[in-house]
Amino acid sequence: MNRVILGALGALLLVAAGVFWWQGRAATDNAPPVPQLQPAAPQASDSAADDLPETDAGDAIGADLPEVPEETKEQKRFDRLDRNRDGKISLPEMLAPRAREFRKLDVDGNNLLTFDEWAVRTINKFKAADKDGKGYLTRADFATTRAKPKAPKCQCK
Repeated sequence: MNRVILGALGALLLVAAGVFWWQGRAATDNAPPVPQLQPAAPQASDSAADDLPETDAGDAIGADLPEVPEETKEQKRFDRLDRNRDGKISLPEMLAPRAREFRKLDVDGNNLLTFDEWAVRTINKFKAADKDGKGYLTRADFATTRAKPKAPKCQCK
Protein backbone atom coordinates (compact mmCIF):
# COMPACT_ATOMS: atom_id res chain seq x y z
CA MET A 1 0.00 0.00 0.00
CA ASN A 2 2.82 2.38 0.90
CA ARG A 3 4.61 1.60 -2.35
CA VAL A 4 1.52 2.55 -4.34
CA ILE A 5 1.17 5.88 -2.52
CA LEU A 6 4.89 6.65 -2.86
CA GLY A 7 4.78 5.71 -6.55
CA ALA A 8 1.79 7.98 -7.15
CA LEU A 9 3.48 10.86 -5.31
CA GLY A 10 6.67 10.32 -7.31
CA ALA A 11 4.74 10.34 -10.58
CA LEU A 12 2.94 13.56 -9.58
CA LEU A 13 6.25 15.21 -8.67
CA LEU A 14 7.74 14.23 -12.02
CA VAL A 15 4.71 15.60 -13.88
CA ALA A 16 4.83 18.85 -11.89
CA ALA A 17 8.55 19.24 -12.58
CA GLY A 18 7.92 18.65 -16.28
CA VAL A 19 5.18 21.28 -16.36
CA PHE A 20 7.38 23.86 -14.61
CA TRP A 21 10.27 23.10 -16.94
CA TRP A 22 7.99 23.39 -19.97
CA GLN A 23 6.49 26.70 -18.80
CA GLY A 24 9.91 28.11 -17.95
CA ARG A 25 11.26 27.16 -21.34
CA ALA A 26 8.23 28.71 -23.10
CA ALA A 27 8.80 31.97 -21.22
CA THR A 28 12.43 32.15 -22.31
CA ASP A 29 11.71 31.10 -25.91
CA ASN A 30 9.18 33.92 -26.33
CA ALA A 31 11.29 36.55 -24.55
CA PRO A 32 12.58 39.49 -26.59
CA PRO A 33 16.23 39.21 -27.61
CA VAL A 34 18.75 40.66 -25.18
CA PRO A 35 20.80 43.45 -26.76
CA GLN A 36 24.49 42.66 -26.93
CA LEU A 37 26.91 45.25 -25.58
CA GLN A 38 29.96 46.08 -27.65
CA PRO A 39 33.05 45.63 -25.51
CA ALA A 40 35.33 48.62 -25.17
CA ALA A 41 38.90 48.40 -26.33
CA PRO A 42 41.02 46.58 -23.78
CA GLN A 43 43.08 48.82 -21.54
CA ALA A 44 45.88 48.00 -19.18
CA SER A 45 44.54 48.30 -15.65
CA ASP A 46 45.40 47.26 -12.17
CA SER A 47 41.89 46.38 -10.86
CA ALA A 48 39.18 44.00 -12.05
CA ALA A 49 36.56 46.78 -11.90
CA ASP A 50 38.31 48.58 -14.75
CA ASP A 51 37.82 45.54 -16.98
CA LEU A 52 34.05 46.24 -17.28
CA PRO A 53 32.93 47.38 -20.71
CA GLU A 54 31.91 51.00 -21.11
CA THR A 55 29.05 52.15 -23.26
CA ASP A 56 28.44 55.72 -24.24
CA ALA A 57 25.31 56.69 -26.17
CA GLY A 58 26.79 60.06 -27.02
CA ASP A 59 24.12 62.57 -28.07
CA ALA A 60 21.61 59.91 -29.16
CA ILE A 61 18.06 60.41 -27.89
CA GLY A 62 15.40 57.72 -28.15
CA ALA A 63 11.80 58.24 -29.16
CA ASP A 64 9.37 59.52 -26.53
CA LEU A 65 7.17 56.96 -24.86
CA PRO A 66 3.52 57.07 -25.93
CA GLU A 67 1.08 58.88 -23.64
CA VAL A 68 -1.22 56.39 -21.94
CA PRO A 69 -3.85 57.63 -19.52
CA GLU A 70 -3.73 55.78 -16.22
CA GLU A 71 -7.37 55.45 -15.21
CA THR A 72 -8.24 53.56 -12.10
CA LYS A 73 -11.52 51.76 -11.60
CA GLU A 74 -12.76 54.64 -9.45
CA GLN A 75 -11.90 57.18 -12.14
CA LYS A 76 -13.76 55.13 -14.75
CA ARG A 77 -16.75 54.78 -12.43
CA PHE A 78 -16.70 58.55 -11.77
CA ASP A 79 -16.48 59.33 -15.50
CA ARG A 80 -19.41 57.00 -16.22
CA LEU A 81 -21.66 59.04 -13.90
CA ASP A 82 -20.28 62.50 -14.78
CA ARG A 83 -22.31 62.90 -17.98
CA ASN A 84 -21.55 66.58 -18.65
CA ARG A 85 -17.80 66.12 -17.93
CA ASP A 86 -17.60 69.08 -15.54
CA GLY A 87 -15.61 67.13 -12.93
CA LYS A 88 -18.57 67.01 -10.54
CA ILE A 89 -21.39 64.52 -10.07
CA SER A 90 -24.75 66.14 -9.40
CA LEU A 91 -27.66 64.34 -7.74
CA PRO A 92 -29.54 63.87 -11.05
CA GLU A 93 -26.40 62.37 -12.62
CA MET A 94 -26.01 60.04 -9.63
CA LEU A 95 -29.65 58.95 -9.80
CA ALA A 96 -29.81 58.51 -13.59
CA PRO A 97 -29.04 54.74 -13.63
CA ARG A 98 -31.63 54.13 -10.91
CA ALA A 99 -34.19 56.29 -12.71
CA ARG A 100 -33.85 54.11 -15.83
CA GLU A 101 -34.53 50.98 -13.77
CA PHE A 102 -37.48 52.71 -12.07
CA ARG A 103 -38.99 53.64 -15.44
CA LYS A 104 -38.76 50.02 -16.56
CA LEU A 105 -40.80 48.98 -13.52
CA ASP A 106 -43.29 51.89 -13.66
CA VAL A 107 -45.46 50.37 -16.37
CA ASP A 108 -48.25 52.97 -16.29
CA GLY A 109 -45.79 55.92 -16.22
CA ASN A 110 -47.40 57.77 -13.28
CA ASN A 111 -44.12 57.96 -11.27
CA LEU A 112 -45.72 55.86 -8.56
CA LEU A 113 -44.51 52.33 -8.08
CA THR A 114 -47.27 50.04 -6.89
CA PHE A 115 -46.55 46.67 -5.34
CA ASP A 116 -47.80 44.91 -8.48
CA GLU A 117 -45.41 46.95 -10.67
CA TRP A 118 -42.51 46.26 -8.29
CA ALA A 119 -43.25 42.52 -8.17
CA VAL A 120 -44.06 42.21 -11.89
CA ARG A 121 -41.35 39.62 -12.57
CA THR A 122 -42.57 37.35 -9.79
CA ILE A 123 -46.20 37.80 -10.84
CA ASN A 124 -45.36 37.01 -14.46
CA LYS A 125 -43.38 33.94 -13.39
CA PHE A 126 -46.35 32.75 -11.30
CA LYS A 127 -48.82 33.28 -14.14
CA ALA A 128 -46.55 31.45 -16.61
CA ALA A 129 -46.24 28.48 -14.23
CA ASP A 130 -50.01 28.42 -13.47
CA LYS A 131 -50.95 27.36 -17.00
CA ASP A 132 -54.46 26.18 -16.12
CA GLY A 133 -55.30 29.37 -14.13
CA LYS A 134 -56.27 27.65 -10.88
CA GLY A 135 -54.54 30.34 -8.72
CA TYR A 136 -51.97 28.09 -7.06
CA LEU A 137 -48.90 26.08 -8.03
CA THR A 138 -48.43 22.38 -7.57
CA ARG A 139 -44.97 20.86 -7.14
CA ALA A 140 -44.81 20.15 -10.88
CA ASP A 141 -45.88 23.73 -11.70
CA PHE A 142 -43.37 25.18 -9.26
CA ALA A 143 -40.56 23.10 -10.78
CA THR A 144 -41.00 25.05 -14.04
CA THR A 145 -40.07 28.32 -12.28
CA ARG A 146 -36.52 27.17 -11.59
CA ALA A 147 -33.90 29.52 -13.00
CA LYS A 148 -32.32 28.33 -16.20
CA PRO A 149 -28.57 27.71 -15.93
CA LYS A 150 -26.54 30.44 -17.57
CA ALA A 151 -24.21 29.45 -20.36
CA PRO A 152 -20.59 29.81 -19.26
CA LYS A 153 -18.75 32.83 -20.62
CA CYS A 154 -16.05 31.90 -23.06
CA GLN A 155 -12.56 32.37 -21.67
CA CYS A 156 -11.05 32.13 -25.14
CA LYS A 157 -7.78 33.87 -25.83
